[in-house]
Amino acid sequence: RGGEWNGHYAYNDIDEVAYASYLRALIDGRPRKNDPYSGRDDSPESPQPESLFSIQFAAPYTIAIPARIFGIGAPWAMTISGAAAGFLAALFVFVLLARLTGDNWYAMAASIAVFAGGALAAGEGAISEILFDGFSYPYFPGFRRYIPAMAFPAFFALVFLLWKLVSREGGKRQTAAVRGPEQFVENSSFSRLPLFLPFSLAILCFAYTVYSYFYVWTTATALLACTVLLWIIARPEGFQRDLKNFAGLGAGFAAVLLPYFYLLSQRAETIDDVQLLVETRLPDLARMPEYIGLFVLAVLAWAGVAGIINVRDRAVLFAGSLALVPLVIFNQQIITGRSLQPIHYQVFIGNYVAMLALVFAAGVFWRDAAVRKIRFLRPTAAGFALTAIIWGFVECHYTVRVLDEANAARDSALPVAEALEEIARSDKNPHQRTVLAFDGIQADDLPSVAPQNVLWSRHQHIFAGLTWPESKERYYQYLYYSNIDADGLDYLLKNDFVSMIALFGWGRHSDRLNSKYKPLTYGEIAEEVRRYAEYIDGFDRQRAANPLISYVVVAADRQSALHTVSKWYELDEGRRIGDYILFEAALLDETNSYFPNRP
Repeated sequence: RGGEWNGHYAYNDIDEVAYASYLRALIDGRPRKNDPYSGRDDSPESPQPESLFSIQFAAPYTIAIPARIFGIGAPWAMTISGAAAGFLAALFVFVLLARLTGDNWYAMAASIAVFAGGALAAGEGAISEILFDGFSYPYFPGFRRYIPAMAFPAFFALVFLLWKLVSREGGKRQTAAVRGPEQFVENSSFSRLPLFLPFSLAILCFAYTVYSYFYVWTTATALLACTVLLWIIARPEGFQRDLKNFAGLGAGFAAVLLPYFYLLSQRAETIDDVQLLVETRLPDLARMPEYIGLFVLAVLAWAGVAGIINVRDRAVLFAGSLALVPLVIFNQQIITGRSLQPIHYQVFIGNYVAMLALVFAAGVFWRDAAVRKIRFLRPTAAGFALTAIIWGFVECHYTVRVLDEANAARDSALPVAEALEEIARSDKNPHQRTVLAFDGIQADDLPSVAPQNVLWSRHQHIFAGLTWPESKERYYQYLYYSNIDADGLDYLLKNDFVSMIALFGWGRHSDRLNSKYKPLTYGEIAEEVRRYAEYIDGFDRQRAANPLISYVVVAADRQSALHTVSKWYELDEGRRIGDYILFEAALLDETNSYFPNRP
């Protein structure tokens, strides 16, 4: 937007607004179990169930506490946290690979490749549009804020610590003896550190992932299981001691999970509807991260048979463990009988583990080449890094434009949210005031800046404040106030995925989230249209008052949209803010109708 930029952050995933809204509520000091979209918070008088956000609280509190101390709002907190998470995640991968190879140049190039190639390793992003007729979305998916971005440093730190625990036996033999002022040389003093230090840090990192993001902690569990399996099969020197360490880690992980499972037992019913848990035992072997993992395993097996590497080398075994992880996380349902939106493994963590397996395995060969002092390693690493950087720019070029229009709309509406934030300063309970925003993108984004709740938004039903029937009724109200009749809803349900999600939940608009996807039938659409027609025919003052609307926001050039809402609410003269007009509203025929914040 150039000089017209109002200061909002640009999201790279539409779900970020929900995380930003929850973060904003925490910065405001609201309880862990809060719902920024409905305004319902946990209290002794009105206890609330657990939600996805209240259970996965570690990441948002990591951001909210310093943000509140330093007076930083949610938009800037999201921006800063994303940058910090990216830096720290890349740093831990760099240190891991530097300690493996003894070569900073390779570690730098490979760490860039892991994260710049995340979308490519998922089979998503720019490559779909470059080679096919696909849709270029998303880019850098692992840095969706605040999850999985905030969980990434803890996960990759855990990978590093696990590697250090299993490589202690070999000491410096497990790393390259490559020396030079610019190269990272293994610090043998690490092996003399008390075992409890990396051990405790590993459990702490795991705990952070558990209370940050489901798909990351389950992947960490899979990595430990794969490592144990290969250690039992290969039996490297000193493996008995390793098995004791693994048992200790497993016990620590289990202890961390006990409170987590208790919180899950207190979850809202809507969580199960949103998460689309599927009962199945069918294998899932058609994902790009699995192909990468199988390739790594095949190369390691070939090199072992050819005598190029020792398959009992701990570095080789650890590379194999990483390569096995994608196969495990995409096929665990064969044992458990349950599958939970595996696309999230593909896009948000499994792809990065597959990339790490690839560069870690390559690092084993690089380490041996460095020992033999093969020439041109540094120019090769520099070229590798440059290629990864260029690909990162390609991803940005093709995929960021997908959300350009939405981000411009969010920034254009930011002054309205800031005005509501200013109004809230004189209100004791601003989060209980409801805003009707006709623009869907604006409604979704408002709670990330302003404390008021909204009548309806796309992400409202993923919180625990509203039951599913309440969420549907709010969407009915939103449609009614937007002057959409039954025929209009019929059209939307056949052409608009947002309406499909609002009235039928996730999983009915696309086969990406649910292996048992069932498209909407014309019969289901007709029945929903009939219910909506009955709803608007019976609309009365009681329905108009639940929830009670306090503010209305409409585009300045679309004031005709106020036709229906004006039947039930008295609007003040309005306040022009950029491209929008903000009205205060009072229910008609209400004896105490007034506008306390009117200038």
